[in-house]
Amino acid sequence: MTAPFPDGDLIEVRQASFRYGDALALDRVSFTARAGELVGLVGPNGAGKSTLVRLVAGLAAPHEGSVRLAGLDPSRAARREVARVCALVPQEPPVHWPFTVREAVMMGRAPRQNFFAAAGPLDRGAVEGALQACELLHLADRRLDALSGGERRRVFFARALAQEPRVLLLDEATAFLDLAHQVAAMRMAEVAARAGLCVVAVLHDLNLAAASCDRLVVLSRGRVVAEGAPREVLTEARVEAVWGLPVWRGENGATGDPVVLPRGPTSPGASS
Repeated sequence: MTAPFPDGDLIEVRQASFRYGDALALDRVSFTARAGELVGLVGPNGAGKSTLVRLVAGLAAPHEGSVRLAGLDPSRAARREVARVCALVPQEPPVHWPFTVREAVMMGRAPRQNFFAAAGPLDRGAVEGALQACELLHLADRRLDALSGGERRRVFFARALAQEPRVLLLDEATAFLDLAHQVAAMRMAEVAARAGLCVVAVLHDLNLAAASCDRLVVLSRGRVVAEGAPREVLTEARVEAVWGLPVWRGENGATGDPVVLPRGPTSPGASS
C-alpha cells in the first residue's frame, strides 16, 4: 500500500547547483512549493528554468545541494515510485509514436497499473476524464502524428492529468497553443492546484503568469533573484533588469493583476 503523502511542501530544493560541462546552469538555487498552489518559474532564455524542472522530476541530479519530492530523492528513487507522485508535461513532447490520442493518454496510467498493464475501470475513467478536461474527446481516435503542435501539447497535458499525480510540472506547456487554449491550459492548472495538487509551471508570458499563478519565482543566470506574489515580483525595475528590456508596468483594470508591456514610442507612459 502506498504511504500517505506529507502535507505542506511537496517540493524542496536546497542550494542546488547544476552544470552542463563547464557551464553553470543553476547556482545554489533554493525554493519550495506546497500542495494547493500554482507556482510560476519565469525568467529569460537560459535562466535555468527547465533545468530546475528536470531536477525536480528526477531526470538529473544536482551536482551540489539537494532536491526532495514528497520526501523522495527523485534522482535516486525508482522511476515508478516517482511517477506515482509527479507528472511532467515536457517542453518538446515526442510526436513520432504510432499511437492514437486515447492510447497516448492511457500511458499516463502505467505507474498505477499491474505488470501486465491491463486497463481497468479506474484507468478508463481517468483517461476519459482527462480527454474531456482537455477538450480532446473528438480527437481520441486520431493518431498523434496527424495532430497540430497545439493539439499534441494538449494530449500530453491530458496524459499528465490521467496519471493522477500529487505534483504537476509544466515545462512551457502553453507553447504552440493559441490564446484561448493558453488560457484554458492555465485554468486547468489553477483547478488542479485548487484541488490540492502542487503545480509548477515554466512560463514565458509574464501577463499569463501574473493572471494565473499564486507565486512567481524569477530566475536569472541560474539564480533565484526574486520570489513572491506576482504584483510584488513583477515591478518595472526588476523586469527591466532581468529581461534587459524597457517596459511599462500597469494593472489589469478588471482583475488588478500586473500587466507588463514593452515600452516603445506609443507605449503607455512613454514620453511624447
